[in-house]
Amino acid sequence: MSFENSKDLFEWSKKYLVGGVNSPARAYDPFPIFMKKAKGSKIYDKDGNEYLDYSLAFGPQILGHTHPEVKEKAKEALEKGWALGTATEAEGKLAKKITNQFSSIDKLRIVNTGTEATMSAIRLARGYTDKDKIIKFDGGYHGSHDSVLVKAGSGASTHGAPDSPGVPADLAKHTIVVPWNDKEAIKEVFKKEGENIAALISEPIFGNTGCIPPKNNFIKFLRDITEENNSLLILDEVITGFRVARGGAQEIFDVEADITTLGKIAGGGFPIGIFGGKEKIMSELSPQGEVYQAGTFSGNPLTVAGGLATLEVQEKQNVIPKANKNGEKIRKMLKEETKELDTTIQGTSSMFSLFLTQKDEVLNYSDVQESDFEKYQKMHRELAKKGIYFPPSQYEVAFLSYKHTDEEIKQTVSKIKTVLENLL
Repeated sequence: MSFENSKDLFEWSKKYLVGGVNSPARAYDPFPIFMKKAKGSKIYDKDGNEYLDYSLAFGPQILGHTHPEVKEKAKEALEKGWALGTATEAEGKLAKKITNQFSSIDKLRIVNTGTEATMSAIRLARGYTDKDKIIKFDGGYHGSHDSVLVKAGSGASTHGAPDSPGVPADLAKHTIVVPWNDKEAIKEVFKKEGENIAALISEPIFGNTGCIPPKNNFIKFLRDITEENNSLLILDEVITGFRVARGGAQEIFDVEADITTLGKIAGGGFPIGIFGGKEKIMSELSPQGEVYQAGTFSGNPLTVAGGLATLEVQEKQNVIPKANKNGEKIRKMLKEETKELDTTIQGTSSMFSLFLTQKDEVLNYSDVQESDFEKYQKMHRELAKKGIYFPPSQYEVAFLSYKHTDEEIKQTVSKIKTVLENLL
């Protein structure tokens, strides 16, 4: 494969964009591959190369890229106007569909990004409880706002700045960081600080330090201990919402959060964030209550149309079960084909991670740190040369869509095995 156009575009982009990219998660050595189009399970770069895509725009494209029904609904919305700045019926329709699928959500607010959703959810939790402190997990990533950029995972850790400059120490001190899957650490924090903790925020399945499912009823434990201490449980389902189940991971674990954040699939790949919860909590939000939040582009017609269309396709077709089956298939095949190599394959539903580590199981952020990050980057580049586009960082999760075929999965596993045998 030739990557000359991507190489040249990167040099050109660096003249105008910071680091040549618009998100650190898109930056990798020696230069990022510049894509020009996508369809189904595949993406295509500026050099004309074709890739089987396992990043799927970092998660939202469970239907595959450019699904015709989503595209058609977005076109219809475009014809009517793409920035109205007013209330629309479609916003209510999307909200109704989401509240019907998430039993923990009575009402919600549509915003523009996952970062905005988690930032607003934390502000609402603090306003509702009249407390300041929050708990998050080491390596947990909930966007790029100040309260959660404390030992964050995902792009922040990839680039070696988990405690970002620019985050005031006086604000960071209100965020308590504990290890994922560690009940005793949580108990100790609540024993010392319980009366000051407004909320605990967590992904129900870790998805920004690789895929790390909870162990030993951990999410149920979080639900119980927050209730016991009059703190709120915020479950960040930006990744898992409408992917692991139509009711998110809360449906799987039989747990109801006080506040839920959503994004990615909920907008069909258009920019979106959502936070919602029980009536008594959400009523504290303006204009009903005093906790302020606003946004000019919130509920944008194109985004709402894309979200509605995506959820309607999920209702009509076997999307999530098929994607989950694909996830189970690739994990099983990879475990078999790489069992003699220093790899750990783990995940759930249509999410998985390939950790380059000697550990049998990855349970938390510290375990992830024992992976071989340099070799992962080499693996990413070598797979690209073979037409497989994997997430560019060991911290990111790989995703399956319902468009990936059995033959594509078989080809992918064979190419991964070949690359790893040459690297490890």
